[in-house]
Amino acid sequence: MSKSFSSKRFRNIGVLTIASVYFLILVGGIVRSTGSGMGCPDWPKCFGMWVPPTTLEELPDNYLEVYQEKRIAKNKRMGNMLGNLGFTQAAKEIFDHPNQYIETAFNPTKTWIEYINRLVGVTIGILIFLTVIFAWPYRKQDPKVFWAAFASFLLVGFQGWLGSLVVSTNLLPEMVTVHMALSLVLLALLIYCVVRAKREQIYQEAVTPESWVMPLLIIGLILTFVQIILGTQVREEVDMIAFNMDGLNREGWIGQLSSTFYVHRSLSILFVLVNVALVFKINQLQNQALKRLGFWLVVSIGLEILVGIILAYFALPAFAQPLHLVIGTAIFGIQFLLLMQYFYAQNSFKRFNGTVA
Repeated sequence: MSKSFSSKRFRNIGVLTIASVYFLILVGGIVRSTGSGMGCPDWPKCFGMWVPPTTLEELPDNYLEVYQEKRIAKNKRMGNMLGNLGFTQAAKEIFDHPNQYIETAFNPTKTWIEYINRLVGVTIGILIFLTVIFAWPYRKQDPKVFWAAFASFLLVGFQGWLGSLVVSTNLLPEMVTVHMALSLVLLALLIYCVVRAKREQIYQEAVTPESWVMPLLIIGLILTFVQIILGTQVREEVDMIAFNMDGLNREGWIGQLSSTFYVHRSLSILFVLVNVALVFKINQLQNQALKRLGFWLVVSIGLEILVGIILAYFALPAFAQPLHLVIGTAIFGIQFLLLMQYFYAQNSFKRFNGTVA
């Protein structure tokens, strides 16, 4: 009973943490779509305060110069560190990028949007710490669960540090892209923990291994990862265009995007075809859990296509931008969950038939 309780408690906190990461991605998307990324010019405090200001009168007259100097000084330290480690090109890009010399004027709404984003991030850090604590019983019975949970905790700490660099470099595009990529890695680690912890249940629904299911899962997962990264880069271009045009004439923004946008859009055709083939193969399996996940994968892709059409043909409306990102990461999560569940279900079949030790 004690083992059952601890397992259930770990899975519950794991699911809650995964849901919180998705919520953070949504909030982060809102931060980007509202242009609130620099609502707080410093980190971890906001304008030097743990509770940010609500009026301009609470700030010194020269606050723009003060925080610009602080950021530039921090970037120089980071650039010197990268240069000493041999990453001279990365250090040069940080020094040369014009973003770090632009300071954003105080806007209470944007400040509090960014501050809420940070509070959600802190909450996730606490939840992942609890995940590690509740994973402690697995350190002997299944060490992979514990160490994956511990790795996710370290990754959150690294993400927090990287978030401070995102702020200090004034949303340097390369930093934002790495930040997003590591969020996907974090999701994968957490999903791995939860699914592995309940693999005994999955073993009871063994499936006969089908050719092409695993290759399609891996290809689909890679395509989704690439599409999210490309979408992040497109989003960064949109931010720059919006800044240069003072947020006006949205209908002309897409015409100013680079080839990355067209690669992202064209690759979506291959993305859809691979996932349709994957769901077709999954529906041939005698496993209701996998079929349900396949159904939700189709629904998510349909919604993603709809939101993508709205973005492309309705002048990139701000409300659709965070939705596009969240649905994309939901697709990634469903695919990874499918991969894990199929792996254990077909492994069970192989064990039962003596094809694996």
